[in-house]
Amino acid sequence: MTIGSTSSAKRDPHPAWAQRLLPSIGDLIFISLLGLLAYSVLSVRLLGDAGIGWHIRTGQLILTTHTIPRVDPFSSALAGQPWFAWEWLYDGLVGWLDRAAGLNGVVLFTASVIALTFSWAFHLLMRRGTNFLVALILVLLATSASMIHFLARPHVVSWLLTVVCFVILEESAHRKQTPPNSYNRPRSWSLWLLPPLLAVWVNVHGGFLVAFVLLGIYWLSAVWRWFRLTEDRFEPVLQKIRARKRARDLALVGIVSALATLINPYGWKLHVHIYRYLSNRFLMDHIDEFQSPNFHGVAQKCFAVLLMLTLVAVAAKSRQASTVQPIGVRSSEVLIVLFAVYSGLYASRNIPVSALLLILVIGPRLSNALETFSATLSKRSIDSRPPGAASPHFLQRMQVIESSLYGHIWPIMAILLTCWITFHAGKLGTKPLMNAHFDTKRFPVGAVSYLEQRNVEGPIFTPDFWGGYLIYRLYPQTKVVIDDRHDFYGEQFLKSYLRTMHAEPAWKDFLDRHDVRYIVVPKDSALANILLETPDWRSIYSDTVASAFVRTPATGQESGKSAPRP
Repeated sequence: MTIGSTSSAKRDPHPAWAQRLLPSIGDLIFISLLGLLAYSVLSVRLLGDAGIGWHIRTGQLILTTHTIPRVDPFSSALAGQPWFAWEWLYDGLVGWLDRAAGLNGVVLFTASVIALTFSWAFHLLMRRGTNFLVALILVLLATSASMIHFLARPHVVSWLLTVVCFVILEESAHRKQTPPNSYNRPRSWSLWLLPPLLAVWVNVHGGFLVAFVLLGIYWLSAVWRWFRLTEDRFEPVLQKIRARKRARDLALVGIVSALATLINPYGWKLHVHIYRYLSNRFLMDHIDEFQSPNFHGVAQKCFAVLLMLTLVAVAAKSRQASTVQPIGVRSSEVLIVLFAVYSGLYASRNIPVSALLLILVIGPRLSNALETFSATLSKRSIDSRPPGAASPHFLQRMQVIESSLYGHIWPIMAILLTCWITFHAGKLGTKPLMNAHFDTKRFPVGAVSYLEQRNVEGPIFTPDFWGGYLIYRLYPQTKVVIDDRHDFYGEQFLKSYLRTMHAEPAWKDFLDRHDVRYIVVPKDSALANILLETPDWRSIYSDTVASAFVRTPATGQESGKSAPRP
């Protein structure tokens, strides 16, 4: 290459002002996701899990009392029993957002975290040398696969923190064979970001366990490289010393990180609680999100495509020699892929984290395979390309352009504008743009409004998947019998609850034992149908979503009233 051609190759594709002002593809991904999740009907989808209701009320309880709950405040059945509010930091934030801006504030935070996670994943793929088109396709597939869990719950924060953890471990795994400002420069000190990260993560969501899995994977890779290298030449001796030092550093950081997770309101008892919860076979077999994915759904099919692309990436052998020699990167990649595939197939709730880890690992490999295939194809048919066809270097130019745009002004403006709208009742001027609310076709909005207007006194029995919504609407005036905090209620309680929900023999025992006065259940459910035939219970409300019942001895004054129908 001549001096002139080298200068041309290094010339910036845009002037400095354009590099700051023009949006990159990563910026557009962020803006698109933020807009779709905050302003469209998808904002209602983010509130599709009633559990956000008790998260919000817990946070507001923390803000009011300035203490973290240690006993249950919501359930009439287990009132005062020890409870681990192990996601209290997230609860406090969404509690404040709801108090300041209503559900629009909760949706704003959730949409921002999701948009940041997947736009950053695209940016990382590009920085790791992934082909522009491959990176875009992988991020779109991962986003689509994760949509089944696009919910306003603390697990979305775990997605972002998983990416942060991966980046820290990857950056620390590279030797100094690149320019100082390169993504691949060594950052041994960056490992020490993990302990403070874990100290925050443990108070946000139980997904902090993923960090220790990744730490273990990179430690095993370093140990494997340490034992595998021979000492017959000078260079392998140096590599062996580096691998031993890295294994030692990872072990030390892992120990400090484990100690950092003790910085929570419950200390080591939280770890015991999480272990008992995740090792309970009954709970794992009956909680929907812990079930294996059903690949008939669109999101699950996108994850299946990612799995097939992973097979292609693992099988592909790049013919290009890398200028950067990672420490044990091949073994770490294999272990990460195995972990991601297993966890994604084990439980549908793991699909988003699995998808993110898979695309970050296989992106560069798929790019190498595509480049090799393109080079081979070009040699065979270099003159057969039709006029007007895209240049074989088009994607490389797009990658150079993408990497040169660093202003990120448009995402910042989008966030500021959305914050303004959120904290002004969802309106821009007089035009309403945000209206986050619980879906009236999914939740018993009408039935709860009916009970709320009459200031009913609980306890109210409702399915666990509606309990959080009732807590959001009725607490503290009225308590529910059960909600979706399955780790709190435990196996025996839930077994008795399921007998009642399925109207199995002795279904009344649970209701009598917990002095249930009102019941709100899905219309035409087994329990609703049997209650219609039971003298002890009378229907007081019914719509297309839910039916409400009252125990007859307590409603003599209401005799003669028929069930209203909207």
